[in-house]
Amino acid sequence: GLKTGGGSSGGSGSTFQYTFHGDPHATFASFFGGSNPFDIFFASGRSRMFNGFDQDDVELDDDGDPFSAFGPFGFNGLNGIHRRHQESLHTRRKVQDPPVIHELKVSLEEIYHGSTKRMKITRRRLNADGRTMRSEDKILNIVIKRGWKEGTKITFPREGDATPDNIPADIVFILKDKPHSHFKRDGTNVIYTANISLKEALCGCTVNIPTIEGRVIPLPCNDIIKPGTVKRLRGEGLPFPKAPNQRGDLIVEFKIRFPDRIAPQTRQILKQHLPC
Repeated sequence: GLKTGGGSSGGSGSTFQYTFHGDPHATFASFFGGSNPFDIFFASGRSRMFNGFDQDDVELDDDGDPFSAFGPFGFNGLNGIHRRHQESLHTRRKVQDPPVIHELKVSLEEIYHGSTKRMKITRRRLNADGRTMRSEDKILNIVIKRGWKEGTKITFPREGDATPDNIPADIVFILKDKPHSHFKRDGTNVIYTANISLKEALCGCTVNIPTIEGRVIPLPCNDIIKPGTVKRLRGEGLPFPKAPNQRGDLIVEFKIRFPDRIAPQTRQILKQHLPC
């Protein structure tokens, strides 16, 4: 069906030579004698089929040019047919789940010495086929460094549940101080409240002050202890996070116990000797 000059001439031995000039319309016309490639396949509108598509079902660009999907130098991709598929792939791009946050309660002793906690988690993981899932347990080792402050975050990236459609969430632990029987924390300082009697507050005493590492420091109080009096033991607090060899202070506050009643004779003596 090629036009004259499109093939060999029998016994002459000449061969057909063709150089592609970059215009698909001219190429088609030189072979088939027309510029519309579908005219030879569709004699009566939609009554014929081409490769399983009705003519009206073949998606052409807006100008009706069937070759417009091909670049000037060859087949660069069927833009019309694949456009929707590419857009759907773009919209299905995986996103990471929000982080899973847990509080991790630690004692002041653990902050002072540093410690490691082991946390067992159960999570879903993808199988090798990328579609089905399984449950598995994992132990997370949480290293708590000396002096870390309350609110410090320890993050384990992408240790959450995995599904075919997501990026696993990060698991985040946030340090929270446990209540202590003796101390309160104030940054790198620790606060201890010493209970003394009114007699000790007025007449002087020595108070034994416990420390975080278990020692006891005797603290002489020779002056009158008034409400709000504070004494400071330098370097007996918690380590600095960025300089663990340096420590905060142990701050001693006082709570004075007043008697519920006083004998009349004692009351009279106090009236005589206490200043107005």
